[in-house]
Amino acid sequence: MKWHSRISIALIAAFVAVACSSAPSVDDSAIQPTEKAGEIAADAQPSEPVHLRLLAFNDFHGALEGPSGNIMVDGESIEAGGVEYLAAHIDAERQDVEHTTVVAAGDLIGASPLVSSLFHDEPTIEALNLAGLDISSVGNHEFDQGVQELLRIDAGGCHPEQGCSGDTEFEGTQFKYLAANVRWRDSGETIMEPYKIREYGDLRVAYVGMTLENTPQVVVPSAIEDVTFHNEVETVEGLLPELEEQQVNAIVVVVHEGGSAGSEIRDIDDCPDVTGPVVTMAEEMPEQVVAIVSGHSHIPYICEFNDRLVTQAASSGRIVTVIDLHIDPETGEVVEQQARQRPVTSDIEADEDVAELVATYVERAEPRANRVVGQITADLPRGPRSEAGESPIGHLIADAQLAATADEAGAQIAFMNPGGIRDALTFESGEESREDGSVTYAQLHTIQPFANILTTMTLTGEQLHQLLEQQWQDDSRPHLLAVSTGFSYEWNPEAPRGERVDPQSMTLDGETIDPQQNYRITVNNFMADGGDGFTVLTEGTDRVGGIVDLDALANYIEAHSPIEPSDDARARRLD
Repeated sequence: MKWHSRISIALIAAFVAVACSSAPSVDDSAIQPTEKAGEIAADAQPSEPVHLRLLAFNDFHGALEGPSGNIMVDGESIEAGGVEYLAAHIDAERQDVEHTTVVAAGDLIGASPLVSSLFHDEPTIEALNLAGLDISSVGNHEFDQGVQELLRIDAGGCHPEQGCSGDTEFEGTQFKYLAANVRWRDSGETIMEPYKIREYGDLRVAYVGMTLENTPQVVVPSAIEDVTFHNEVETVEGLLPELEEQQVNAIVVVVHEGGSAGSEIRDIDDCPDVTGPVVTMAEEMPEQVVAIVSGHSHIPYICEFNDRLVTQAASSGRIVTVIDLHIDPETGEVVEQQARQRPVTSDIEADEDVAELVATYVERAEPRANRVVGQITADLPRGPRSEAGESPIGHLIADAQLAATADEAGAQIAFMNPGGIRDALTFESGEESREDGSVTYAQLHTIQPFANILTTMTLTGEQLHQLLEQQWQDDSRPHLLAVSTGFSYEWNPEAPRGERVDPQSMTLDGETIDPQQNYRITVNNFMADGGDGFTVLTEGTDRVGGIVDLDALANYIEAHSPIEPSDDARARRLD
């Protein structure tokens, strides 16, 4: 593995802005230092730097079973993942350094495979407890089922509607969830503790945990209506006076926000020309922040921005980032730092306790997971098959949602947001159980794990045009919708924003869309509430709720098997 190192600048002593309203926890509150950080008695000898090791991962998404995907290591693509191996690699890295803390940058749960989500993601929390996780920020997917469900996951207890998943009551997290920039709308207090202070000899480090400020754009609005999300940099600045009072020497930010890079596959230790929110954040964070552990974008990188390390460890438990900081406890200065990515491979003895836990839940989920719902004749990729942004799996999902709502709700067109499609549907003839192209319920759950409710509404032709234009609110990250059969349109990437779709090109069953006519369309409830920035959908009238999106997909495949990938062009790009 390659190593990255640097020498940092000293921490400044000035602290500004306002204090956070929620009280934090401290490991040893009885310790009362007599000197502030940075003040050295005249007869004191210079202190030895403290070696602090951080073991970091992010976006685990309930990926209990491995391998959970491939990563690029020294030019070779290898399989990685599996929480029993994640725990083993974490334990191996703990052995070498006295002061070690395991941190995660959010999305531990949500968008999870069936073996976790079937039990409300409680298996994931139990597994990460056993793996030794110490601290995690919340991520946007922690809010998928609402704030109260997140608080239950943290504190423990049985599900309020479906009861206990097992014979005993769920005990909650043994690690600390942090949410410094998420506040109750009414009181202004943080919904969870904003930070955690840990002591390593004479060194006091504050871990500040946050999710992305733009969480409302990627979560069902009804799930977060009682809370507000705040700017990440301003949140850290506001905590400085409070942390100074508690003699903190350095700050580590653990944030569920990341950067983007090109599509080229690079080694996990690289810094692949990362751009985006995490870069701006790193450049604007106070100097007291000595490292940023990031997430959300699922891209592995080890970078230096503004003379500080910024890292991310891909997703689904495939990598552990090993960060070594040597910090002067008197000045808070990082005198040396290094980072490397450790692949979560299976060439190590698995953690027996974690493996046993996973096996128990796999056995309990097996009857439902292995139910065959139909067959496919070829792969249905998730990625676009053309520059117009269409994908075969997107076509299938949109068609399934139209079929599920056409009769009772009168749907004529269905749309599916790309972020809600989490995987491809592959035909793996080499597997004995799949040699006929059979599709299991567990596979479909991996593709659509959110349990969104189909919603049918009425839009005018003019509003339908607005919906299509809202695909390009952010040119760096457009949300190109999958559309159902019978509907088509053309778009021009060179046209100004708001004018990229020619209204005359919008047709339904060969007839041009009339701006004044009403049309019945189906989307999931995430989109219906304005998710992904499709705000025109909040204006839809005569709403009718439908079945869960996953059930619509399963029913469609069962009724139309064997499924062949569609080859019709529903969205056409002009350039």
